[in-house]
Amino acid sequence: MGLDGSSTKQAEGSSSDCVLKPVAVYPDAARTNGVLVMCEVMMPDGTPHPSNKRTIILDDEGAWFGFEQEYFLYKDGRPLGFPTEGYPAPQGPYYTGVGYKNVGSVAREIVDQHLDLCLSAGINHEGINAEVAKGQWEFQIFGKGSKKAADEMWMARYLLQRLCEKYGVDVEYHCKPLGDTDWNGSGMHANFSITYLREVGGKAYFEALMAAFQENRADHIAVYGPDNHMRLTGKHETASIDTFTMAWPIAAPRSACRTASSGMTTEAISKIAVRTRRAIPTRSPRRS
Repeated sequence: MGLDGSSTKQAEGSSSDCVLKPVAVYPDAARTNGVLVMCEVMMPDGTPHPSNKRTIILDDEGAWFGFEQEYFLYKDGRPLGFPTEGYPAPQGPYYTGVGYKNVGSVAREIVDQHLDLCLSAGINHEGINAEVAKGQWEFQIFGKGSKKAADEMWMARYLLQRLCEKYGVDVEYHCKPLGDTDWNGSGMHANFSITYLREVGGKAYFEALMAAFQENRADHIAVYGPDNHMRLTGKHETASIDTFTMAWPIAAPRSACRTASSGMTTEAISKIAVRTRRAIPTRSPRRS
């Protein structure tokens, strides 16, 4: 199918022809007989468009990813639940919060509906939680295979933003939307493992893997996205953007990371998975 690339800032108006190539299909429970189609953007000669990073993914089916997507819900230019002026009570009771004073009356309805839409689409949505700042939430997506996992994260983001339209709410993915204040920013952990790590692993392999990460730290940070220095300051739960911090070995994308960081030996957990520092929430899962 043809695409006017000038309308999406992917081509000049004088030569704007691009092509959409369908690569994945998802049932759309929000519409009768609805279908969502994930496409790649191609050039008229059949080569990938320069913005098409999907085609350069090393698509290893043995690579498993657990993405933890943080974001703020915004209404009228402020996080959902913030007063018109100033700030609410300091963060503390909002993380995994419950009750109107902590999470309001709309946010949980949104995140629960989003979960249902993802599951209906065949997306492996694994969990939801209210995050540290008021109006901040997180959802987790797990996928096997590099392209499949990235596609499902992109589609989950799309479903969330489309759902929020009917509530008059926006999704804010900026890494530090409240600026230099004592309020948490947002990120996206990328938990991952490969077949060798799961089936063989071992302390020596894990340490070698971390050494390779350390050697290429600058290259990894470069694709984390703009403004990440605003959040990776070393304050709160973050590590400084200027230093290498060993990734956490974990037993599962979510709950077991607590176990792994609270007493399990490196030998015991080095056959499971690795958790990276959180890149900004808009970072492309195709470049994780």
